[in-house]
Amino acid sequence: MKVNAIVLAAGSGSRMKSKTKKQFMTIKGKPVIWFALNAFQKSMVDEIILVTSKEDVDYCKNIIKKYNLTKVSSIIEGGKERYNSVYNGLKETKCDYVLIHDGARPLINQQIIDNCINGAIKYKACVAGVPVKDTIKIVDEKGIVIDTPPRNQIWITQTPQAFEDKLIREAYENIERSDNALITDDAMVVEKYGNAKVHFVEGAYDNIKITTPEDIILCECLMQNKHV
Repeated sequence: MKVNAIVLAAGSGSRMKSKTKKQFMTIKGKPVIWFALNAFQKSMVDEIILVTSKEDVDYCKNIIKKYNLTKVSSIIEGGKERYNSVYNGLKETKCDYVLIHDGARPLINQQIIDNCINGAIKYKACVAGVPVKDTIKIVDEKGIVIDTPPRNQIWITQTPQAFEDKLIREAYENIERSDNALITDDAMVVEKYGNAKVHFVEGAYDNIKITTPEDIILCECLMQNKHV
């Protein structure tokens, strides 16, 4: 059995309000992207495909070399949308199962990775996530509440998201032909174009995605408490 990971680092990070892209900002002296790559480096994953923007390929090569991330087998260019970048990564994979992870989630850990691998083997399609803690309201365009869904049926979706390689590859081939720009994660691709039910596996509440400036501060605090 071979397991690969696709790590996405092609986003522009416009909400960070910084000249430095969020995946290359530093936490504890290391670029954000290093933490995810290092987690997969230490896991049972066989190979890592890093997807980044064209102008950042050389910079990523320097990171890989500097930190001796030997499992990174390819550094490739991303596409216009997230799903285009994932599909580019899938074209580079030759494996039985594949994990897809946002490089801006630096607090991924070995337990989450193992949960995703085991979930992919058992279910063919799974995503890391956690139940919501707050009550969620559905509102209309005027901000008026129109529904309050049961809290026990709502989960926060994270990455990695893990799949049988054949399943996710075929689903992405279908989406490439449909040009569906409303896709926001890989599970949606399988939900719409795949032939399997997507299951949740246990993630972690601190497996946050860096999106805004305060997320960097939060990550640093969480890492301090975890002694990362």
